[in-house]
Amino acid sequence: MKILVTGGCGFLGSHIVDRLVEQGHDVTALDLFAKNVNPRCGVVVQDVCEPINVEPVDQIYHMACHASPQRYKLDPVGTAKTCFIGTLNVLEFARVTGARVLLASTSEIYGEPLEHPQRETYRGNVNTLGPRACYDEGKRIAETLCMDYSRVHGTDIRIARIFNTYGPRMDIDDGRVVSTFVDQATMGRPLTIYGDGSQTRSFQYVSDCVEGLVRVMNGNNQGPFNIGNPDEITVLELAEKIIACTDSDSHIIHLPLTQDDPSRRKPDISRARELLGWSPKVNIDEGIIMTLNSSDDRT
Repeated sequence: MKILVTGGCGFLGSHIVDRLVEQGHDVTALDLFAKNVNPRCGVVVQDVCEPINVEPVDQIYHMACHASPQRYKLDPVGTAKTCFIGTLNVLEFARVTGARVLLASTSEIYGEPLEHPQRETYRGNVNTLGPRACYDEGKRIAETLCMDYSRVHGTDIRIARIFNTYGPRMDIDDGRVVSTFVDQATMGRPLTIYGDGSQTRSFQYVSDCVEGLVRVMNGNNQGPFNIGNPDEITVLELAEKIIACTDSDSHIIHLPLTQDDPSRRKPDISRARELLGWSPKVNIDEGIIMTLNSSDDRT
């Protein structure tokens, strides 16, 4: 099978590429940056906001877009363009070629949730005017575009809402909490927590996420599907776990809470369990150790 992965040189996209290559597929990664490159994968260096002109494919994993708040806030207009124009380009390419598209959406579409845990039927509580809106609203309009192409053009769509994912190849400076804490702890620096640390997240190891996405793509249901680990943990508990796992002398400091940072995050994965037979296998303790012990230095 011929498969295109937009954002295929990023953290999660590169792991998807690896999985697909291992399965024997003919894979091309389309990315603005040629890093994390699998030597058995083709690479097209291109911004997804430009029209896509590659050989026809059977499937498209649309992963392109910074998921790190620190990064997408640096270029909010570019982030919004990637979500809208990039997705529009992917869908136009799929319309012409007949490819199935999996949209990598996000738990951030739920915003500051008034429902807990979050089910796919929950419509969210997002601040459209805040500094995170470029990503949160961007992914929401990307979902809308996908469904409109499905209704108007019959495009074959799959939607996955990805919750916090971590593992090897995370950029140390991407500002996400696991990579930040690991870097701070291994370097003996204070671990910085925004707010009192009582806010919760649900962290899934990258191999579990990839398995979920592959099942969404190859399943018979359009979705959306929550793909995440329902084991909820506070940010403070995560910091303490990473300090313990790294045997670090680091201490914890608290900084002011950032605007629109969700107070709780936990997926209801009943739909994925029932329709895909999927649930995460790696717990947070195992995942942290595997991340720390990884020797993956691909560039």
